[in-house]
Amino acid sequence: MIKQPEEIALMAESGRLLADVFACLDRLNLIGMSTMQVNDLVDRFIVEELHARPASKGQYGYAYALNASRNNVVCHGVPSTTDVLQDGDIVNFDITLEKNGYIADSSKTYLVGDVSPLARQLVRVTYEAMWKGIKAVRPGARLGDIGHAIERHARRHGYAVVREYCGHGIGREMHEAPEVLHWGRPNTGLALREGMVFTIEPMVNQGRHAVHTEDDGWTVVTRDGRLSAQFEHTVAVTRNGVRVLTLRADEKTPS
Repeated sequence: MIKQPEEIALMAESGRLLADVFACLDRLNLIGMSTMQVNDLVDRFIVEELHARPASKGQYGYAYALNASRNNVVCHGVPSTTDVLQDGDIVNFDITLEKNGYIADSSKTYLVGDVSPLARQLVRVTYEAMWKGIKAVRPGARLGDIGHAIERHARRHGYAVVREYCGHGIGREMHEAPEVLHWGRPNTGLALREGMVFTIEPMVNQGRHAVHTEDDGWTVVTRDGRLSAQFEHTVAVTRNGVRVLTLRADEKTPS
């Protein structure tokens, strides 16, 4: 569970490369692209340009370089040639990358074209909620502090946090201990220690938190059909606080 400084340095390199993948996606006009086209572009970029490995490919039998979760899809959306992005959509791309044996994991929800104000607000609040959780990370804090900060922010805006899926430890394996819930009570749960590395990845719904897994065994959707958004970063607990290993060039850690 505890990573050594040299391991965190390797994970930071994977995180830096993963940030480059999102920078590549940021330059795309997504309208009219299928999620399979985006997947194939990301796969080639990771392998050919970054000389790394799409870590989700082959994990648990999954065949693709990313999850593409559009509109009411909460998570684990499977890329498809028929799933074409339309003006007004929101879509989350969840991508993992392995370099030198260590994995980084991150996701971002994109606004496709002219998105409604209500959808924009959901995406903004979800992003803010992730950062509320990140800001709660420091040695001696507890996992419940992270979940409480996330859920409090989401509920303040009338949204619900999905409870069936959570963040996770990460390193040589994509999923390690501990589980990081995005809801909870302060001062409860595992105490954080310097060297822990895990993801924070809240999924926030416009309506109720209830979800349903479709017949493909992967795609998770909101039960009420309303929109869902997600953001994710991989973070390390430092001596004095937190380091975001997947920080993108357009971001800065809020004070």
